[in-house]
Amino acid sequence: MDIAVIDIGGTNIKYGLYTNGTISNVKEVPTEAECGGAHILKKLIQILSEYDSFDRIGISTAGQVNSDEGSIIYANSNIPNYTGTRIKEELQKIYNIPIAVENDVNAAAIGESVYGAGKDLEDKSFLCLTFGTGIGGAIVENGKIYKGSSYSAAEFGSIITHSESRNPQTDSMSGCYERYASTTALVRYAQFVSSDIKNGRELFARKDEEKIKNVIDKWTDEIVYGLTSLVHIFNPKLIVLGGGVMQQEFLLEIIDKKLHNNIMSSFSDVKISCAKSGNNAGMLGAGYLAENL
Repeated sequence: MDIAVIDIGGTNIKYGLYTNGTISNVKEVPTEAECGGAHILKKLIQILSEYDSFDRIGISTAGQVNSDEGSIIYANSNIPNYTGTRIKEELQKIYNIPIAVENDVNAAAIGESVYGAGKDLEDKSFLCLTFGTGIGGAIVENGKIYKGSSYSAAEFGSIITHSESRNPQTDSMSGCYERYASTTALVRYAQFVSSDIKNGRELFARKDEEKIKNVIDKWTDEIVYGLTSLVHIFNPKLIVLGGGVMQQEFLLEIIDKKLHNNIMSSFSDVKISCAKSGNNAGMLGAGYLAENL
């Protein structure tokens, strides 16, 4: 069975073919998120038109997702006018085949549960966070996503870590975790000390410079603030950290050490792992979900 899989992020859209647990023909295009939900839907249709045939469609997307309806419950200002987009319904007007639509971090967590860092866990229970344009979260219990009462559980990026900056009347995300610990935040910190740094790749190429070390130290502190709360709330065996930035092995060592210095000794068994499926985790999860419809 060939499944067309698409992973919609705030910066890029990745896509490929999922066949028996493997992803092939991976490509990437800019999301152009600022153009809004209708534009993204057009891009999905354009991407799918590149394939001669496929049996199902699996979509991993930013935003809160009603996975039964395949629609976007809520998306923040990173993708304007995405809230309410009925992805599954619109695509089924063109493709009369099974379609799975899931939140991107939930999809990545399923990918990690089946194929990656969580596959050898006996109870298949762990937390997953992805660091990119924002911060997403997922709770995996016994191999399934815990979605809460309205498909929206694990909005870890909305944890308030800086109450002194909180002003929800003008900015619902003010003072929240993702404003300080996302990759976007990392690049913003770096630009204060070197304005020519445009992305994480350029920053980590200079990670041995003292001023960049200080930036990374401040940023990893912010990451640990959120993780400390999550460890004490969920008492997980494993936390999987995803997003391209977390493929830097030295970061995991720093975060692990700082985290264990901040949590109660009774929680010290928690392990930190990068997403073993890399940037394909969302597509693997979307493919698996579509395969098992």
